[in-house]
Amino acid sequence: MGRIAEAVAARRSYSRVTEAAPTHEQLLPLIAAAGRVADHSSLHPWRVIELRGAARVRLGHAFVTDARASGHGADKLAAKPLRSSLLLAIVAVRTKSEKVPGWEQDAVASGVAHVLSLLLHEEGWGVIWRTGRHTRSKAVHKMHGLAKNERLLGWLYVGGIPEGSKEGHRKTIDPERYLTTLD
Repeated sequence: MGRIAEAVAARRSYSRVTEAAPTHEQLLPLIAAAGRVADHSSLHPWRVIELRGAARVRLGHAFVTDARASGHGADKLAAKPLRSSLLLAIVAVRTKSEKVPGWEQDAVASGVAHVLSLLLHEEGWGVIWRTGRHTRSKAVHKMHGLAKNERLLGWLYVGGIPEGSKEGHRKTIDPERYLTTLD
């Protein structure tokens, strides 16, 4: 197995991370590398929003606003974005295109998120990609300043890996179950 395959196989999700986080400057080359995903017509139909400090508090308030509007209990929601000192919002930006349908543009943004999570892990950071109904919330969209052609795919919660953490260990899949051959 090659170096890249080993790095992919070693990736884990970390639901708990320490307060340490990469700086804006440390993120830039990782974002640039993640932007190399396959991208039909080079539309670059994505962007990443960095949330730190007060932005995470505002996101928690948007979660609460969303929950109250839909009738769910919401007091614990405000603290959810505070689980990590850095959140990276992954946004799909749909552009009108005769050649590239919207789903394919969303797939590019998703690819960027996954590659970015791999790169962050390779750099020694703990990462988990969180999604859910809040990604479709009007209050959350407004808080992120999203345009009408933008969709929030979720957040990468990024931080230091706690010492001795064994989180996210997954069993290896049986590749024969997922790889078929047509004659």
